[in-house]
Amino acid sequence: MNRTPPRFPATLDPRERELLAALLLGVLAACLGPALPDPMAGTGFADGRGWGGLPHAMDVLSNLPFAVLGVWGLLRLRRLDGAAAGTAAVRHCAGLFFGGLVLTAFGSAFYHLHPDALRLTADRLGMAVAFAGMVGLAVSERIGRRVAWPVACGMLVAGLLALAACHLRGNVLPWAVLQFGGMALVLGLALLRPVPGALGLKLGVVICCYGVAKLLGLGDDAIYQATGQLVSGHSLKHLAAACAGWPALQMLRALRPPAPAAQSTRSRLAGLRSPTGTFE
Repeated sequence: MNRTPPRFPATLDPRERELLAALLLGVLAACLGPALPDPMAGTGFADGRGWGGLPHAMDVLSNLPFAVLGVWGLLRLRRLDGAAAGTAAVRHCAGLFFGGLVLTAFGSAFYHLHPDALRLTADRLGMAVAFAGMVGLAVSERIGRRVAWPVACGMLVAGLLALAACHLRGNVLPWAVLQFGGMALVLGLALLRPVPGALGLKLGVVICCYGVAKLLGLGDDAIYQATGQLVSGHSLKHLAAACAGWPALQMLRALRPPAPAAQSTRSRLAGLRSPTGTFE
């Protein structure tokens, strides 16, 4: 018997065409826009206090929630091997997102130990991975699962290229387009009606966490002074950004496979029935 492999549909529906147009627009903006210097290059942070020999302790340790949520999500995904068919793309995107959170924890901690340009790239690498996974999850909820994983992979490649342009050429524009344009894309997706079978990812919460994190980062020194030098805005930024992982973690509940006890009970009942439908 000849078996032909499944083919990706040759035609795109209206939402998929609009998504493709938005992504192409972002690529054009990143490639054709003017080069911008990196505002983070050589930037100091308000809280430089050490603790127990650990430099910049608060900015380093505040990355712990990224690692906790990332590992938690990856462990949950490992238990979803029996999840419903057709959810592979969602699980792949979720794995990319939670793996990115773990990378972000290590990369950001590595950067804040001794901030410099090379370590900043390591910090942003984890962010690029997590961001690609989140965009893929958002697409699966509002556009459809058949394009979610390709979009996530495309965003990951775009993130790596943007980081290369930023590190090698000092041009932060591609990274800015990826970051802010990508969140604008997620915001636009949040305004659409979920597709049938959507798992209920709360995109509004994700966007709010991102927005609050950005504001806290901008108010780094002001918050540090306002709190009597107790905590800086950048440390709080890490905590707010990590909270964006909670909606994705909650979404995984909808992917739980049937309980083994329920399956075994149904099997025993089926075995007790005769072909005529009566108990023997």
